[in-house]
Amino acid sequence: MATVRYIVDDVDAAIAFYCQHLGFREVMHPAPPFAMLARDDLRFTLVSPIGADEPGGGSRPMDDGTPQRPGGWNRIALEVSDLEGTVERLEAAGVPFRSGIIHGIGGDQALVQDPSGNLVELFQPKIPEAHERAAFGSA
Repeated sequence: MATVRYIVDDVDAAIAFYCQHLGFREVMHPAPPFAMLARDDLRFTLVSPIGADEPGGGSRPMDDGTPQRPGGWNRIALEVSDLEGTVERLEAAGVPFRSGIIHGIGGDQALVQDPSGNLVELFQPKIPEAHERAAFGSA
């Protein structure tokens, strides 16, 4: 299992997005600025930025005062079996994309944005070695 943390502007909006559109389930949401979701072997924590004096820790400003913010180009990649159909379904639901379908060597991808602008790569492998299960020796 791997854990990924995303900084989000609105934890409730992020929970709705990931659970309704991308197949995550809510594990816990004990306080407004924090939630944990899961999908397969991914534990996914969502946190909204907090002040240096607020309780919590994963989204506090850095020691130099730099606030943590959502967005950027780092992303989680989720394997899908029908990229074109997934993109069509999400576009019909009004989900924003940062790219159309990009055709690559090992597979095709599209970059969807969560409500805070964080990226999620939807990836459809073309070759056996590119499948998620190949990393676990069962390609």
